[in-house]
Amino acid sequence: MNKIESLVALHQEGPYWDFKREWYGDNKDGDMLIDIICMANNLVDKDAYIIIGVDEENDYSVQDITQDTNRRNTQMLTDFIRSKKFAGDFRSVVTVEQVQLNEGVIDVIIVHNSTNTPYFLKEKYKGVFADNIYVRLQDSNTPSNKSADFHHIEYLWKKRFGMLLSPIEKVKLYLKYPENWEESPSSEDKKYYKYAPEFTINHTYEPNDGRDGYEYYLFTQNDSRPHWSEIRICYHQTVLAELGGVILDGGRYFTATPDRDGISLTESHHWDVPYRYMIKGKLNHLVHEFYYIDDGDEARHAHNEYEDCILIFDNEIEHQKFRIYVRNNWNRKEEFANDIWIPYMEELPGYNMDAFREEYKTMQILRRMLEEFRKSNTENKS
Repeated sequence: MNKIESLVALHQEGPYWDFKREWYGDNKDGDMLIDIICMANNLVDKDAYIIIGVDEENDYSVQDITQDTNRRNTQMLTDFIRSKKFAGDFRSVVTVEQVQLNEGVIDVIIVHNSTNTPYFLKEKYKGVFADNIYVRLQDSNTPSNKSADFHHIEYLWKKRFGMLLSPIEKVKLYLKYPENWEESPSSEDKKYYKYAPEFTINHTYEPNDGRDGYEYYLFTQNDSRPHWSEIRICYHQTVLAELGGVILDGGRYFTATPDRDGISLTESHHWDVPYRYMIKGKLNHLVHEFYYIDDGDEARHAHNEYEDCILIFDNEIEHQKFRIYVRNNWNRKEEFANDIWIPYMEELPGYNMDAFREEYKTMQILRRMLEEFRKSNTENKS
């Protein structure tokens, strides 16, 4: 985490980072809670860091915390936050990471940025008052017996309601609430956001446009015939995004197509391990979730079979770390290849069916590797 080293080297606290000489003791749980809330309500719209093991009163020297009896890991801190009664049950997401510096080990509480601001309690906990909204302003926190200034609170509410976002970021927020979209009277394939009808999404299907190619993930569907579509997201008359869409299982399910990438195992740029994927929070995954309606076994089956054929990452950081993991472990691929079921693929004129089977098998190996990767990361953090 070079970023943390850079912050320590600044020898000053700031609007999204704070230094602590040591971990909070049991008698300072209230202090820890208000620090986390202030960081979650920071006014610079960033992940925030409580850096533990830096003594600001001693020239910001590093104090190794490996023997600190009050240390907490991510799970312990998450349980602590979860046990507190927050307004609306919105709780900030926190993780703990250990950082090795030349002078010793420090811990970093990462308070992840979110649009669920402002965070505040609905019941008092120790010195943290109910209904008080605390913020991080420059290098200081709101005092526990006060609430932040009105214009800072207004900013946090605007952040929650997406009022500070660009049009493309707004539509990403709106897509998380498909129940707030209405069908357009002009087309059943077009929807508009009812609280901001200038935002629309529609998909088109032209059966005679010549797009009739196959992909490996089609063959897990009961009806494997290809039906490709175009998804268009607009703000007024401006096209914000165009995505590929696919009609699966003869029309029983519709979704966005996955991204395509690959991993090179040598210095060449050739993809030795191709794969298809989505990242949560990215536009095509939001659209994928937006169009899924669990209204019966057929749609559910088509949806599940599709997701079983691609990789879905929690974020871009996990994606990149997994790529490194695959490079380092691809020599073990046969360990993950046992008992992989290959769907029936009828021979099609002009297609190399073995290539489809190989791509499907590779994806199943990668899915199993992703399970192991996540399990090992969870064990290392516990």
